[in-house]
Amino acid sequence: MKFYSTPSFLRYFKKLEPQKKQAAKEAVSYLMDLYETGLNPQGLGLKQLRKNLWEIRSSLKDRILFSISRDVASFLIVGNHDDIRRYLKSL
Repeated sequence: MKFYSTPSFLRYFKKLEPQKKQAAKEAVSYLMDLYETGLNPQGLGLKQLRKNLWEIRSSLKDRILFSISRDVASFLIVGNHDDIRRYLKSL
């Protein structure tokens, strides 16, 4: 599995506070480990939202939205529930 950060993800990531950036990095790392080992770490909160859209938890309030196509996971946005909902409506 290959992982790719979209420009929109990077824009949202840049705006995060340092603690939230670190939590997002850890969540992405856990997701990568999941694809390498097959073991789902507790607290990752992996959830399928649509056919190829998924989210993981980076904190209690924040989520990371990503899509999976073939063998590529593309990170789309990082933010709270409202940010994710707005992004999904724009699709």
